[in-house]
Amino acid sequence: MPTRKDAKHEEVAQRLEQLTELSVALSSNHDIPSLLERILKTAKQITHADGGTLYSVSADKKSLCFSISINDSLKLHQGGSSGQAINIPNIPLVDDDGARNLSSVAAFAANTGQSVNIQDVYKSDVFNFSGMRKFDETFHYHSQSFLTVPMQDHEGELIGVLQLINASHPGSDEVCAFSDTDQRFIEALASQAAIAITNQQLIARLETLFESFINLINIGIDEKSPNTGRHCQHVPELTMLLAEAVHKTDRGPLADFKMSARDRRELWLAGMLHDCGKITTPVHVVEKGTKLQTLYDRIHTVDTRFEVIKRDAQILALKQKMGVGDAARIAEIDRQLQRDLTRLDDDRAFLRKANIGGEAMRPEDQERVRQIAAYRWIGVDGADRDFLDQNEVDNLT
Repeated sequence: MPTRKDAKHEEVAQRLEQLTELSVALSSNHDIPSLLERILKTAKQITHADGGTLYSVSADKKSLCFSISINDSLKLHQGGSSGQAINIPNIPLVDDDGARNLSSVAAFAANTGQSVNIQDVYKSDVFNFSGMRKFDETFHYHSQSFLTVPMQDHEGELIGVLQLINASHPGSDEVCAFSDTDQRFIEALASQAAIAITNQQLIARLETLFESFINLINIGIDEKSPNTGRHCQHVPELTMLLAEAVHKTDRGPLADFKMSARDRRELWLAGMLHDCGKITTPVHVVEKGTKLQTLYDRIHTVDTRFEVIKRDAQILALKQKMGVGDAARIAEIDRQLQRDLTRLDDDRAFLRKANIGGEAMRPEDQERVRQIAAYRWIGVDGADRDFLDQNEVDNLT
């Protein structure tokens, strides 16, 4: 025949099993609202509580927000998966003077990090339960035992507050106080849940950061290549439109194609990242207008101009020697040609050295660059032009 001790052991084993199941759910469920609801329901089951509320911390960390509220006797379910909003003002954590709010039991637990276990709220004058009394009058309910436990992560950061109402003896509807065992179980549950929620919030923030980084890359690529016309931002939009159209089709060879929320996210990210390589691709490659267009050192163009001038000087010397029978005159033409070629070779070597850079150029060297720039040469189009344009002069000096 089972004894009372056996029943106690069975109850503890059942609670441990519920905590284990919750642990599995916390590690596998990535939806925070769903996690919060599972936490509250498990806490109610473990303690046989009639009702409960889970508070989350506001974005500015100055108040507690009602996330989920459940009461079995009143068949009340607000927030979470109910689809019914909780129209109750937030509970401030600080007053107008900046002092901690210790009058509300939920705010007290949040501010001090201490659990509060009250056997009968109507016999307690430690906290302000005016809101609870108004609730009881409105819904013809009788709140009695309260267990309020803060939810803190591994660094002691407040994640939320878990509050349970009206514990009952197993197998009966008789309201009783929350036991010390109840409190220890719920504190363990709250700690475990807080860490799981923190992990999910971290994952969500990392995903948001990742998406923001991808958006930044896409905007940068489109700005780098204005000819694309927001191509990197349009591709994911068009991709999702096409994928959704196929997802909705129920006929033809693509009727079996269906996407989950994860599939949609992966496809969207693929669309966003399809051109990410362009962020490191040189502009002269991205904006390449012809097959031979490339990025090169313009000193090679300057070398070509020197060769053109030298060829022109040689051609001019040959023309001058034609019809000249005087050997002395021919010798003078050859000597002048050699002087011109030597000067051009010296100028070429000077510009190649100036192109390397280094210390600031001396004024006399800057003047020499300008003198070389004044040389005239005839391009492939037959036009006579300066040897160096102003941009080349500015860069060399």
